[in-house]
Amino acid sequence: MSFPVRTCALVGRFADPQVAEPLGVLVPHLAARKIRVLVGAETPMPAVMAGVERVPIGALAARVDLVIAIGGDGTLLYAAGLVARHGVPLLGINRGRLGFLTDVMPEQLVAEVDAALQGRLVADERPLLAAHLSNSGGVIAEALALNDVVLQRLATGRMVDVESHVDGRYVNTHAGDGVVVASATGSTAYALSCGGPIVEPHLPVFVLATICPHTLSNRPIVVSASSNIEIRLLERHDRHAQLVCDGAVLGAITPGDRLSVKQARERVTLLHPVGHDYYRVLRSKLHWGHGSHDHSR
Repeated sequence: MSFPVRTCALVGRFADPQVAEPLGVLVPHLAARKIRVLVGAETPMPAVMAGVERVPIGALAARVDLVIAIGGDGTLLYAAGLVARHGVPLLGINRGRLGFLTDVMPEQLVAEVDAALQGRLVADERPLLAAHLSNSGGVIAEALALNDVVLQRLATGRMVDVESHVDGRYVNTHAGDGVVVASATGSTAYALSCGGPIVEPHLPVFVLATICPHTLSNRPIVVSASSNIEIRLLERHDRHAQLVCDGAVLGAITPGDRLSVKQARERVTLLHPVGHDYYRVLRSKLHWGHGSHDHSR
């Protein structure tokens, strides 16, 4: 990242009043700092964003020094997909509900944005997952994901059978609603609701978890991030599934297709306030440590 920042992009659901409110502070503040501001040309914009430049969303990251995502973790995941191949750092302003990744609160907005512009925030590199869906004819689809790659059923009430392999070794046949392959960062997302562990985000591991498993013995497992995980949908009558990366549907999966998930070469740099503490975030979001032995105060 180059400093001082001269151009930044804003990403978010700007029509949402919860998001539009901080924009009324942020846009004029950036203008006063002589920062050029870009947004995606396809993005509906409220009146408070008058004067910002619109460019095609796919060209956004290549033209800026910093991306500011305003919203929840879903917005930050979308922004991570934009910057993944460009090495542009990402700052998340929390206007969502949980906010494991968007850790700047609205009342800190001006101070932390100024710190980001001056290079005074903590840079945190997070590895990405690379998903490749292929069949005998070649690659069908591929994508990067910060949190997780998910094979999930389509039809309500019908389980799917999914076979997993790690580095070519058969692991299990998972009967349930699908399978989640999560990065350490994504261990607090979908995988957590499947009974998976919380993993410190810099540990080089993946979590493999079955969604609503048919048997109680089908437990989440943790494998090395140097592994190649292969997932196959098994043939069963009238069973349909799809591939979802960080909440975005990539396409349908049919029996015979092979889903490969491994660690990507690319990384995403998240910017945190000085003093950012992962365990304090966990305590806050999961309401831990509120008893008599709480040391967070």
